[in-house]
Amino acid sequence: MCEFLAEHKAKFPIAAMCRALSARGIVISRRTFHAWAVRAPSKRALWDTAVTEILADHYEPDEQGKRRPECLYGAEKMWAHLQRQGIPVARCTIERLMRRNGWKGVVRRKKVRTTIGDPGAERAPDLVDRQFRVPAPNVLVVADFTYVRLATGAFVYTAFAIDAFAGRILGWECSTSKETAFVETVIRQSAAVRAREGNPLDGNTIHHSDAGSQYTSVHFGQTLMLSGLRPSIGTVGDAYDNALAETTIGLYKTEAVREDSPFRTGPLHRLADVEQLTCDWADWYNRSRLMHRLGRKPPVEYEADYYATVSQQRVGDR
Repeated sequence: MCEFLAEHKAKFPIAAMCRALSARGIVISRRTFHAWAVRAPSKRALWDTAVTEILADHYEPDEQGKRRPECLYGAEKMWAHLQRQGIPVARCTIERLMRRNGWKGVVRRKKVRTTIGDPGAERAPDLVDRQFRVPAPNVLVVADFTYVRLATGAFVYTAFAIDAFAGRILGWECSTSKETAFVETVIRQSAAVRAREGNPLDGNTIHHSDAGSQYTSVHFGQTLMLSGLRPSIGTVGDAYDNALAETTIGLYKTEAVREDSPFRTGPLHRLADVEQLTCDWADWYNRSRLMHRLGRKPPVEYEADYYATVSQQRVGDR
């Protein structure tokens, strides 16, 4: 009640407000208000102020009008992010202060399907059967692509290849055309990344996609084989058969492409604009974005922990 009086004292005298409130059964005196006004802030109030400043640094634009990527987080992920930064704040405090200031994480939108199947193409079997949980990297790679509408009304297409173990994006490509060569580039990128890191694809890694014509062409199958991948294709028109790729696409559209995304600097006029935001988002996604299923770790960190554990086990076996 003292806070209410403080908010309105510029318009109404304190004594008058106290009389009006007392007449309605809310008894408060001027002495109570003035004692409250000169009292030092409580520890909770000081902590709330400090945490609010930290949250504002994430959710509010800076002097250049840009926000940090973590502004995409809801209360739970923001709590986990601050814990990793060494800030011992309670999750309920984050929820309360975000609610008070109107800060919210982003909500995913419905994905529009872009790939169109070729009824006459010979399809690879479904080697995944919706089992996207795998025990190690390089066991399963899933692929898909989506569209991004430019300010001119034209479309740019973005393709991804994602390792199912940690959800890491191994390769991506943007193009104004959705011909087969566009998705083949992503496969070659993915193979190059694994080779450069010392964990090359050995021919047993499954590449899973939907039945889009780009993924069922003979030339694409040859690219898979040369890159150390085995083809697998889900049911036509069934998003659940490529759910992991659909999920990543959904995050891309929600976190990177939408107009209020922290990865955008303005309208998307050309291919280079989409390439820039995709590059920035994919790097943040791989190296910084916290994933609930990974114990609130980023994909690259989760993979590194796996390889460190395997290395220690090999040393112990010697």
